[in-house]
Amino acid sequence: MMRAVSSFLCFLILAIAKNGFSQEPFNQVFEPDKKAPEGFRTNRTSYSAIMDVLEPSRIEVSDEQLEQLKEVPLEVIFSALGEYQLNYARGFQNTQPGSRLVGRALTMRFLPPRPDLTEAVLALAEEGNWDRRYYARAAEEAGPGDVVVAELGGSDGHNLFGDMGATGIQQRGAAGVIIDGGTRDYAGLRDERFADFPVLHKFTDPHTTSWLGVEYNTPVRISGVTVLPGDVVVGDDGGIFFFPPSHVEQVLEYADMVADREEFQLQLLEDKEYRFRDIYPLSKELQDEFEQLRD
Repeated sequence: MMRAVSSFLCFLILAIAKNGFSQEPFNQVFEPDKKAPEGFRTNRTSYSAIMDVLEPSRIEVSDEQLEQLKEVPLEVIFSALGEYQLNYARGFQNTQPGSRLVGRALTMRFLPPRPDLTEAVLALAEEGNWDRRYYARAAEEAGPGDVVVAELGGSDGHNLFGDMGATGIQQRGAAGVIIDGGTRDYAGLRDERFADFPVLHKFTDPHTTSWLGVEYNTPVRISGVTVLPGDVVVGDDGGIFFFPPSHVEQVLEYADMVADREEFQLQLLEDKEYRFRDIYPLSKELQDEFEQLRD
């Protein structure tokens, strides 16, 4: 037995060597990092190699599609998303209970301050002519339908802003804000002037903002899930879905089908001709009938 195993291993090693699949040496040499070209670090969007790769597949989501998504329950979105079902964040408080937040993700990432990081952030803000306070950047740069999504350390993190910062972002036409961290001025953010501008957050705290914005419109981690800039955001008191723009059409088509199916099932229940177990879910016979009606 041992001789057979040994022979097989020798054969495998020879086959790998013959096909050129040799192992790299322990002390392999890597190409040195390239220096950023002049002006590169003051781009309005922080550079992300990941987003550079994904850019060709990121499509534009229309305002009409965003309006339609406001009517789609989170449970329906879950069923429609397939492999993106788990890209769901929960555990947030809503400053406008019962309101729905839908839009395109404008992301930002923060880190706790330290002297050298503070110096670098201030230098970049001066070079790029933006406010070092990233919520203030959003109050100058956000667009209609944007949802500001801030990675701020979660429940152990820090505050993003108060009601003045929220007002500035709201004036840009943004749909709302999601903070994986805290906010100030909770009472102010619940005012009726923010009725259509929900702020989903983890906690409230009276401290002023001190964490530093280090990346703007790059991938972030929100409550354990990945959010990419431009992701479609759909959230309410129950939680928040983040998914690629390319999935919007399939979500809306699935939502239409579910609405038709539920109408069909309700009619069957009212007719009282079939058992509940045959109606919910539809038996094969009734499913075939439903599909014929839709065709």
